[in-house]
Amino acid sequence: MERLDAVEDQSRASSALSNHESTIDCIYIAASASDARYTRICVASVRYFYPELPIRLLVGGRLQRGLAEELQKYWDVGTADLPAGDYGWGFVKLEPLFGPSGERFLVLDSDTVLTGQVLDIWNEFPAPFLVDDEEQSEADTKRLYYDWEKVRKIGPNARPPRFVFNSGQWFGTAGVLTRDDFAPWVEWTMPRTLRHPEYFMPGDQGILNYVLNQKAAIDGLRIERQQIMRWPGHSMEGLDAETVSKRAAPPRVVHWAGVKRARQRDMIGADLLAYFEKVYYQRLPVGEARRLFAGYRDALSYWLLGAQVRVKLASRKLAAVRRALAPGS
Repeated sequence: MERLDAVEDQSRASSALSNHESTIDCIYIAASASDARYTRICVASVRYFYPELPIRLLVGGRLQRGLAEELQKYWDVGTADLPAGDYGWGFVKLEPLFGPSGERFLVLDSDTVLTGQVLDIWNEFPAPFLVDDEEQSEADTKRLYYDWEKVRKIGPNARPPRFVFNSGQWFGTAGVLTRDDFAPWVEWTMPRTLRHPEYFMPGDQGILNYVLNQKAAIDGLRIERQQIMRWPGHSMEGLDAETVSKRAAPPRVVHWAGVKRARQRDMIGADLLAYFEKVYYQRLPVGEARRLFAGYRDALSYWLLGAQVRVKLASRKLAAVRRALAPGS
């Protein structure tokens, strides 16, 4: 019965796709206090290519003070209607799946920018889902996503993954998956937590990959794979600020996952970030002064966060040493 329901949901979603062959309903951007500068840059890049498309923030915790109001006032960006609270690492990005049935959306991490009309790629392949066509070794798949052999010990139907993708950029359709599809693996509490964190990468990425792979293998869910992401650690060829500003670059989502620095000018692809940051502040009063201040504040926040992490790790190591030296240990 559950499988029939899933097939019916997919059929309804496919009908919705055929009625919206050249449209997408919303772009969701996952936002947090630590990524405010990148959120602004991401919004500017989306608006550069899609001036009127609805954009909504996915707020899974605290935001920088005044950010939501600023984005609403100057960039017509709303906030997704979700219960307030701490969703945990990345889990808020699953919420669009459970929105209005048939809604077509793109989910983005804040540390991304568009380089062109990337939505056109999905228009060519009207499947309920479209993800990046990523290649990973078996070892990296288990490290970055999930270990299907371990999952199989408690989930006999677990299959080897046919594909994997970074969850910082993916296209989806609401109403195809339900919370019940994730329930064996996710505690829908605040914050969200994995029931078996030893088998999945922490956060939403591993579990989203697993559920989509299972649905594709068992229920025949259509999931299209195309090159939509560019990771600066591999290459930024053809995606410099000048080419993008002339709208001559290939349509991609550039994602600075794991390669951010305290100073953006030290990052690969810094010219692209700087370009869209300038575009963003052109709409704001005294925009240049705000831009400079934002840069200093972001660098300071980066160093403070790094210091907090280092202190926490050092405290854990010290506690472990004390336990090892305690009498009777």
